[in-house]
Amino acid sequence: MRQRDQAYDAFVQQLLDGRLAPGSFVTQRELVALTGLPLGAVREMIPRLEADGLISTLPQRGLQVAAVDLRLVHEAFQLREIIETAAVAHFARTAPASLVAGLRAAHARISAEAADGVTDALIRKAQATDWGFHDAVVAHLGNGLVSEIHRVNLIRIRVIMQSRIALSPEVLPPAFAEHAAILAAVEERDAEAAVAALRRHLETSRRRALGLETGREADRHAAAGERRASAPLDPGGPDRPAALDATGRKAPTRRTA
Repeated sequence: MRQRDQAYDAFVQQLLDGRLAPGSFVTQRELVALTGLPLGAVREMIPRLEADGLISTLPQRGLQVAAVDLRLVHEAFQLREIIETAAVAHFARTAPASLVAGLRAAHARISAEAADGVTDALIRKAQATDWGFHDAVVAHLGNGLVSEIHRVNLIRIRVIMQSRIALSPEVLPPAFAEHAAILAAVEERDAEAAVAALRRHLETSRRRALGLETGREADRHAAAGERRASAPLDPGGPDRPAALDATGRKAPTRRTA
């Protein structure tokens, strides 16, 4: 592997590990220290990071790590839905039974361990299983261009989730229940049901990323959303979405307790 590719991978890992804060500024010399690669390799990786939207060069200011804001959350999740809904429909129709069974078994092991208590070690295993599931579904398309777009977008999604709300003891059981629903539809070779289950899962994740809901509250919202899907919302009614500020958090209202 070329040193510039090693530097790129090291940068991404630092970003996913939280050692590079979204929106922070970093110098090339600091990147040398962070990646452990020569300055030449760091300079060669910067254009690739810029092309992937993971870093920006700002005049008079230097290199800025991509910031997590409301626009990024909406765009990254929209792209994720476009890719993964197409992928899961294909997966439901064509995935080998052995692959589906392997994914089901991996999820069952995590759920069984979670019944005895959720530890930090289990959360790490569950997170790897979670991402591995989505990667497997997209990879089964066999489309290199789509897989590369998915890879870069998933980096954004992972940064969003760790900066907003990561997998936790509260979130793990419902998240894996959502995966189980997707896999159940896949086992039935029901592409339409698999897409619907995936959409529910991604919508729950998006709302968590926006800080709107967590855990079982998000599950209740997803279920209620299905029932209201075909009914128009009253702009001033109780189902009106909460206003968000620029960071995606709920903006204060004028209501008093």
